[in-house]
Amino acid sequence: MTGLNKGAGSQGASQKWGQDSDPGAEAKDPDFPHAPPNWTRADAEAMANSEDLEMLEDHWDNLRALQEYCSRHDCNKYSVRELHDALDEKFHAKGGYKYLYALFPGGPIAQGCRLAGLEPPAGAIDKGFGSVV
Repeated sequence: MTGLNKGAGSQGASQKWGQDSDPGAEAKDPDFPHAPPNWTRADAEAMANSEDLEMLEDHWDNLRALQEYCSRHDCNKYSVRELHDALDEKFHAKGGYKYLYALFPGGPIAQGCRLAGLEPPAGAIDKGFGSVV
């Protein structure tokens, strides 16, 4: 298994890929136990609205998966491809990565991380080429 469910831990303030967990930090939203401390559902919803994206439960599931993955891994040591494969596996029953692209046209990792309050891993956004992963 590539691993959205490996390891344990909770991520710290202003969550960046690979920051150490803060065991004393508590999530403000019980539906998002791995969310960065300063992240709120309302902020994510506002950001999604500004990107013409209507957040449905499937969108929130992807944000939860991204937050969990980041909280359980030293994300700087994982490639975009490994995160891609983990998301593809987690959402395989619904269509995998193709399904996630239908939800997040800006990219399940790039746009998803932005909405989840996470810094996308290196290579998630290729500004030089104009594409997203």
